[in-house]
Amino acid sequence: MKNRLFVSLLIGAMGYAHSPLMAKEIELPSINVIDRQEGGATSIPGAIDIISPEEMEMIQPASLQDALKTVPGVNARDEEGYGAIPNIGIRGLSPNRSTKVLILEDGAPIQPSLFLSNASYYSPPVERISSIEVLKGATGLRYGPNTIGGVINYQSKTPLKDGIVKGKLGSHGYRLLELEAGTSSEQKSMGGGINLITSEANGFRNNGYRMNDILVKGGMAIGQSQWLGLKLTRYENEINTSYVGLRPDEFIHTPTKNPAPDDQFLSNRTSFDINHELEIDTSTKLKTLMYWSQLERNFWRRDVASKTRQGTSFVDCGGTAYCVTGRNRNFDMLGIDSRLFTNYQAFGIQNESEIGVRLHSETMSNKTERSNAGPRARTGVITGNENNDAKAVALYLQNRFLFTDQFAVTPGVRVESYRQNRKNEMNGVQGQANNTELVPGIGATWQLAPELQLYSSVYKGFAPAMISAAISGDGVDQKLDAERSMNIEFGFRGQAQKWTYEGAAFRMDFSNQIVNQALSGGISKTNGGQSLHQGAEGALGYAITSAWSVLANATYIPVAEFKGGTLGPIGNRIPYTPKLTGNLGLNYSKDGLKSFLNAYHVSSQYADSVNTVEESNDGTKGLIPSFTTLNWSIVYSPQKDLKLFGVVRNLFDKKFISGRSPDGIFPGAERNFEIGLAYQFY
Repeated sequence: MKNRLFVSLLIGAMGYAHSPLMAKEIELPSINVIDRQEGGATSIPGAIDIISPEEMEMIQPASLQDALKTVPGVNARDEEGYGAIPNIGIRGLSPNRSTKVLILEDGAPIQPSLFLSNASYYSPPVERISSIEVLKGATGLRYGPNTIGGVINYQSKTPLKDGIVKGKLGSHGYRLLELEAGTSSEQKSMGGGINLITSEANGFRNNGYRMNDILVKGGMAIGQSQWLGLKLTRYENEINTSYVGLRPDEFIHTPTKNPAPDDQFLSNRTSFDINHELEIDTSTKLKTLMYWSQLERNFWRRDVASKTRQGTSFVDCGGTAYCVTGRNRNFDMLGIDSRLFTNYQAFGIQNESEIGVRLHSETMSNKTERSNAGPRARTGVITGNENNDAKAVALYLQNRFLFTDQFAVTPGVRVESYRQNRKNEMNGVQGQANNTELVPGIGATWQLAPELQLYSSVYKGFAPAMISAAISGDGVDQKLDAERSMNIEFGFRGQAQKWTYEGAAFRMDFSNQIVNQALSGGISKTNGGQSLHQGAEGALGYAITSAWSVLANATYIPVAEFKGGTLGPIGNRIPYTPKLTGNLGLNYSKDGLKSFLNAYHVSSQYADSVNTVEESNDGTKGLIPSFTTLNWSIVYSPQKDLKLFGVVRNLFDKKFISGRSPDGIFPGAERNFEIGLAYQFY
């Protein structure tokens, strides 16, 4: 399949190198978590979704979170308006900082860490990504921790031969320039390319940003049986955003106000991946991925003095009191993930087996700096300084038993062992925690008819305790187990004539959640929280004519409630879990013209565990009303090498609340537009 990433590095695989007889034509790297080969997706005993390159072009999303809103079961909440700080939840889990979803790019983790602080403070620019895979089923155990909700894999673009130049302009000073160029050897056995993006905007709340992104990809075939791929990225972004949102009167009278214009979020990320694939024989492959990333995240914020319905007051600068705080963190991540795939006959049936091992290491520097020099101070007195690290090793085995051509059972198990270290550089206090987690799962698929497949699965998800909970400030191991979920899923999918359809019912018992406990010496942590999530999701498509089609999906979660512990009152609904989300889209495609009209609906939701209905004076509590927005996009290709495109989001300028956290009301984006063109060189 074209644009398929021949994954994996040299875990001894280079030792199998054949003499370069006649090299195969190169395919540039792209790792799939959902097999795109014929029948690959239907082998997964769980709900999956793929946003294809064609759909990405049709949607014209403002961010990757904007694209994910079209996927059933996914709840993506805007915070700063650009999707740079992602908040993604799946099947009723809180979207806050995407902590219960594993997010990958080309198979490598993009969360800053997996065992120290997994809160997402980085998301690739949507222009870099060609397609998105969402895996909500049992096979998520193949990819690591924080898979309670599922796995999301962004697939980066493969720079085309010759080149593309793309430019966009839009509301609120938005402008973007993208350059893409690639080449290959005369024998087509080696190739690579580069993608450059620069973008800036003033923001609909005067919370502008400046972003630069570089993607370099290359690869080569080694003989007839090996492929090697390299990928390098560099991302830089400065956003005038804040934890401080609007207060109720500000939202009514000045919804586009930036209450903290001096606050700034700075992020720089560099990553490097090496991928290697060895075809041992026609039925056996070894794939290896080595990944490294470094993320610098500095968040400078004015100190809040008081909050009223009318607004926020900040600590005055110029005196002796601290008025600005920098919460500055640096992350390094290094890992190698090797997988052996083999097909074989045993006991009279066909088997598809996958065996994997992953070695993972990460570090985090966590500093707090405070200053009284002025609202734009970016250095200060260090008042907190920690250096933390974690190491993990994981083994997993999955085997698909094909009892017949129509029926298959896939059991699997993952064992993840990890060690965490926490050290306070201010006083020398340090501590260590060790844990091992067993993660089993089993699923089945049944091709009931050519037009209909049934599937079911039972699987376990887990999320390790992060370093701040696992080890107390005085260096004591809190003896915390990982947070765990037991997930049950039943579903169907198929296609018949002009119809496509899929649906799933799910139940998630989320237990062992980390909560506070009161001790004589103060507050500590324990495993005691429980919640229950039950619901259904589905999608339906119909081709009205060769040009017109209608698409619809919905997620209904009637049960998302606390069942025990101190996370919230038993029976109360979990914050930021709307009962109903859905999309209804009308698509037209003919003679080089594409048009897509999509309505997105989110029902009401609570902002706190007490399920407060009346709005609090500071805006952090209260019901978040339901809302529906309408987006309209057009793509026109008057000739092969030229595309013109445009999108209007929130077409009817709906005023709505996106969220009330971290601190106050964060409004959804008002009506905005983008127009642009792309020209391809041959």
